[in-house]
Amino acid sequence: MKVNIPGREEVEIQNIVFDYNGTIAIDGKLLDGIKKNINELSDSFNFYVITADTYGSVEKELNGTNCEVIKIAKSSQDISKLDFIKSLGSSTTLSVGNGRNDKLMLKESILGIAILQDEGLSTDTLLNSDILVKSIFDVFSFLNDSNRLIATLRN
Repeated sequence: MKVNIPGREEVEIQNIVFDYNGTIAIDGKLLDGIKKNINELSDSFNFYVITADTYGSVEKELNGTNCEVIKIAKSSQDISKLDFIKSLGSSTTLSVGNGRNDKLMLKESILGIAILQDEGLSTDTLLNSDILVKSIFDVFSFLNDSNRLIATLRN
């Protein structure tokens, strides 16, 4: 997806990186509709879910979903997430998260989206994001209609 945002350089998004808990799952359970949305968009984007898998449920919950699960150690999660974004190419990666361990990932990505759902949102993460949304489904709306991104980010 190429997006020409007035006042910014053209953005090309190839990779979508989701944090797991608090972003696409609540208390370790995948939210209804996530699998369908990812699978419908998987021809246009590479999807990744990065997590320390606190509840030990990520692989079971994402079974049948067109995404790659990246498990990281429970220590230094913020650095592991940052390093993963850099390895993908931060200039073509959009990331979404809510926890304090997501702040570096969101800052490094070409577009970082902070999400405020049931598990809350770290203020540090909010301050390192480009956009704040109230639901993960707002992110899918952006991916389905780039004009929403343009309207939010234009100068």
